[in-house]
This record gives sequence, C-alpha cells and structure tokens, in this order.
Amino acid sequence: MRASVVPVLTVVGCIFVLWYAAAVWLNAPWAYDKATRSGEVLTFGRVVEDTWSQEKPKLPAPHQVGAEIWKTTVEKKITSKRSLIYHSWITLSATLLGFALGTALGILLAVGIVFNRTMDMSVMPWVIASQTIPILAIAPMIIVVLNAVGISGLLPKAMISMYLSFFPVVVGMVKGLRSPDQMQLDQMRTWHASGSQMFWKLRLPASMPYLFTSLKIGMAASLVGAIVGELPTGAVAGLGARLLAGSYYGQTIQIWSALIMAAALAAALVGIIGFVQRVTLRRMGMA
Repeated sequence: MRASVVPVLTVVGCIFVLWYAAAVWLNAPWAYDKATRSGEVLTFGRVVEDTWSQEKPKLPAPHQVGAEIWKTTVEKKITSKRSLIYHSWITLSATLLGFALGTALGILLAVGIVFNRTMDMSVMPWVIASQTIPILAIAPMIIVVLNAVGISGLLPKAMISMYLSFFPVVVGMVKGLRSPDQMQLDQMRTWHASGSQMFWKLRLPASMPYLFTSLKIGMAASLVGAIVGELPTGAVAGLGARLLAGSYYGQTIQIWSALIMAAALAAALVGIIGFVQRVTLRRMGMA
C-alpha cells in the first residue's frame, strides 16, 4: 500500500505546488495593475493573497476550483441546471452510447480484418487514415448532416464519440486476435478444430488483455468526443456547455471546475473497466 500511495501523493503534491505558483505568476499583473491605480504598495504576501482570490483569474488556484466544485455538486440539487452532476450525466449519456457503438464497430472490423485478407488490405489503411482528420473539423459536419436528416440530441454526440473510440479497439483487437503463435494454431489444427472453434477457444481468449487495454483508451477518447460534440451545437447542457458558458463570460473558475469534473469522470470510467479487467482475467486464469 505504501509503495503505491506515497509516489502518487508525491506527484499530486508537486502538481499542487506548481499550480499555486503558476496562479501567482499569471494573476500577479492584474494585482499590480489594481495596486498602481489605487496607489497601494503591495508586499509579497499581499500579492499572493490577491492572486489566489481574484474573481476572474487567468489561472484559478486549486482551492477556488475545489470550492466551485463543492458549490455546484453538494450545494445544488442534481436536477438544477447549475449542478455539475446534472451536466456530467448529460455528457456521460453520450459517452456511454458512443463507447458502446465504437466498441461494437471496432470488434466487428477487427474480426473482419483478421479473417479476411481483402479487408486487411483495404479497410485497415482507411481505419488508420480516418484518425488523421482533426475531430474539431469533422464534428460540425457530422452534426450538420445528422440535423439535416432530422437526427439531433444525443445521437450526434454519440456518433462523434464512436468516431474517436472505435480506433483503439480495432487496433487492440487486431493485435490480440493475432497474438496466438504458430505453435498454438498448429496444436488446434491437430485437434481438427474448426475456424469458429479456433476463434472462440483460442483467438478470442488470447485477445482479452489487448481488448481491455483498448477499452480504457477508447473510453477516455469517447468522453473527449462527447464534450467536443457539445461545442459546435451551442449546447445548454453537458460539460461542454459549461466550458462554452465559462469561455463566453470569462469564468475561468467555472471552466476549470468542468475540466476537473471531466477528468474525474474519465478516471472513474477507466477505473471501472480496470476492475472488470482484473475480475475477468482472474477468472480466465490470466492474472
């Protein structure tokens, strides 16, 4: 326990120290400007106090972000439009749907690529090329096209999440399905195993560690896609909407609270996948 906790706490402590120092550095010009206009002479302690308590700082201090998160989670009703939990649920819905669609698409493409040489030569290059298109460029096009055919709301955001999340699943599953060595494949053939038996009894179990690793990456990418999908629509709900509202009105504390909430949500989702991974691999005798 100590071997794992101490390094994490050390890194977190260093991040907080650098964060507080950066807040002083970035917010000090405004503090000095106010002091100059009022004829006040600032001591270092007064500068630190001012830079850590500004209403609209360039970089809010950690305790300001923490207070904002507390106010918008604990002190607000979940159904309130000012609640971060409410906005997180909106984003989470699109994230999970997009992740499910991306995972299904990725697994299907991987199976086709591994077992069909034509798909391997034709589809795989397009899968790789698809990720060279910036998501900020393609997201508005997806939303406009789907809105033109009468599809709006959750599905367009889920489609963007799917676009980002299917790629790591494809790559991981292709690697996993091809992970059995030639000796294992020859062993199955000596037992007269059919193609489906080789898939279900050898290739699929061997691919599980690769699949779960890909799912962790895909889940994080799916959350990014859901947030990006909320930006071009001018959404009024979701973490992306909180980021937009904060940028419109210069509410940097609100922006940072939404970012921290998104990071916590991603960590929780990846942690759940990690837990399922440990249980599944242990039951399969791989851990």
